[in-house]
Amino acid sequence: MPNIDQTIKRQRQDEKKRENNRGQLTSMRSAKKKFLTAVDTDAENKKELYEDAVKAIDKAVSKGLIHENKAARDKSRLSKKIAK
Repeated sequence: MPNIDQTIKRQRQDEKKRENNRGQLTSMRSAKKKFLTAVDTDAENKKELYEDAVKAIDKAVSKGLIHENKAARDKSRLSKKIAK
């Protein structure tokens, strides 16, 4: 446990940021999974779910949660699924 006030505050801030980042990543993964299940079940709202997934991926990149190359790879794989 830190003794200095500054490090205590930093620890508090890091915990909040970690929780926010975890939530953001979870929502991104959920959007991807929803799209993939829609593709598997041949649902009619595939296009909307694809756009939501891409939006979530782009948001994660802008916040620095995932690397740009991973985002490009994920979006490419999703677009291949929708093209079939």
